[in-house]
Amino acid sequence: MNEKRIFDVVFSLIGLIFLLPIFLIVFILLKLDSKGPIIYKQIRVGLNLNNFELFKFRTMYLGSDINSLLTVGNHDSRITRVGYWLRRYKIDELPQLLNILRGEMSFVGPRPEVLKYVKLYDSVQRRILSIKPGITDWASIYFINENQLLETSDDPEDYYIKIIIPNKVSQNLKYLDHHNLWIDLKIIFFTIKRIFIR
Repeated sequence: MNEKRIFDVVFSLIGLIFLLPIFLIVFILLKLDSKGPIIYKQIRVGLNLNNFELFKFRTMYLGSDINSLLTVGNHDSRITRVGYWLRRYKIDELPQLLNILRGEMSFVGPRPEVLKYVKLYDSVQRRILSIKPGITDWASIYFINENQLLETSDDPEDYYIKIIIPNKVSQNLKYLDHHNLWIDLKIIFFTIKRIFIR
């Protein structure tokens, strides 16, 4: 077990234990706010093109992902009232600590994408699938306002495919070639900073 995996296991366990009260509060709020499961599961592409179920707190009304996988704007009508706040402070991502504990993800690594968009990667871009996906990365920090960018586009999906994906992949390729535990800690620090100071 390398140092990155040790870090992931130790701090995901600590996180799950200390965040349990927040999980319980979110559970109650989501139940009061709208119908549907507390945890939203979506198939994402992980290490070596292996699919896995990514966990999030549900932030949309039930069945909202049928027509589109992209969220456009912070006030997308499919997002619940509680979901808006969970997304704003990235609380909806906390269940991914379970994905880390299961070995499917890491704290830091390329954000896992759905197969529909992974199929668009060329052979060079697919290199980012040679490491575990993560909860955060440099691209997540840079595109923390991704939903707003999509909202201003005439064709959000086209903008996502032609502009956002290539930029994200480019940053992840740089991470792939230059990463260590110290860089991971920097990414975690700047992610937290960006969430609360925008």
